[in-house]
Amino acid sequence: MTDISRAGAFALGDLTVNRMGYGAMQLAGPGVFGPPKDRDQALAVLREAVASGVDHIDTSDFYGPHVTNQIIREALSPYPEGLTIVTKLGARRGDDASWLPYSEPAELVQGIEDNLRNLGVEVLDVVNLRVMGDIHAPSEGSIGAKFSVLAEQQKKGKIRHLGLSNVTSTQVAEARTIAPVVCVQNQYNLVQRDDDALIDELAGLGVAYTPFFPLGGFTPLQSSALSEVAAELGATPMQVALAWLLQRAPNILLIPGTSSVTHLRENLAAASLSLSPEVIRRLDAIAKSPAV
Repeated sequence: MTDISRAGAFALGDLTVNRMGYGAMQLAGPGVFGPPKDRDQALAVLREAVASGVDHIDTSDFYGPHVTNQIIREALSPYPEGLTIVTKLGARRGDDASWLPYSEPAELVQGIEDNLRNLGVEVLDVVNLRVMGDIHAPSEGSIGAKFSVLAEQQKKGKIRHLGLSNVTSTQVAEARTIAPVVCVQNQYNLVQRDDDALIDELAGLGVAYTPFFPLGGFTPLQSSALSEVAAELGATPMQVALAWLLQRAPNILLIPGTSSVTHLRENLAAASLSLSPEVIRRLDAIAKSPAV
């Protein structure tokens, strides 16, 4: 079994988690909507993740909706000591599986209660405010009013720590004037490098950065250069892409998702893959010519 602690750990406020975690989004049905095709397999993936040392699980009650949180509770409750579950608020699913904003004050409070109920906890470890923006890319605009709602719920003891998702550097700065921010979750991977400066800024602040779509999301990363490097190292392209993220910055936390135990093990094995400076240089060049 891979020792994922080899990838190191990082702090989320007063919580410390292994940098290699797990994202639960794919435990719901197709399109992150409805129940999974194989619920027993979904339960098995979560139990295997925790047995392998994963102590950071990323989820949201709008996955399904409600599906992934209910599966997490069934698989892992009572939760093992040291397990950190990070959830997010700010969206809901339409009856047609559409992604819709859900970030008015009453909606955010309702989202907190939904997460508490479906996860079966009294306090949420970390809650990210998911700003809809351009869905997968942030757009400028004040988030202070929305973040203040979560800060008030934190004061009431419903939330331990706060984070942000799909935000800009300016929005992070605004939120930090309201309450401490322990993590930022934006789209970032070997090809999508728009957040390079933000990652370094957050590293200087001691704030974790968690890439969503670390392997390209619904359109997996494809590059002949990536495939060549992987072949040379005896690894899969996705393992190399994850290892590159781990070596990109010490504050990066990974939450690759899968509904397969085999694929989970492959992802976790990236924690022990070391990339030389020459390999890093070749991989960095992919962002400049992603189609090559």
